[in-house]
Amino acid sequence: MKPVISSIEIENRVIVAKYRRLMVGAKVVLVDKASGRQLSETVTRVASPVPVGALRIRLPDVIEPGTYFLRALNGHGEDAAQSVDFEIS
Repeated sequence: MKPVISSIEIENRVIVAKYRRLMVGAKVVLVDKASGRQLSETVTRVASPVPVGALRIRLPDVIEPGTYFLRALNGHGEDAAQSVDFEIS
């Protein structure tokens, strides 16, 4: 079964993303949809050995309003999952 980032919630510049089937060590990064640029200051790693859980990503002040999505990369740096697009204001 394929890994999934199933839901995104944003409150007080903190993203909470629920995931399924992401393995320990997977990297999740915020991507600017307009440019396709991965924002290195938002990289988070899955630390739980359980393949179901949630990640919290605090958005630094340099993140501007716009449309973004989360991309998960497996241990080999290959795309594993992608969230739906969401707005940061």
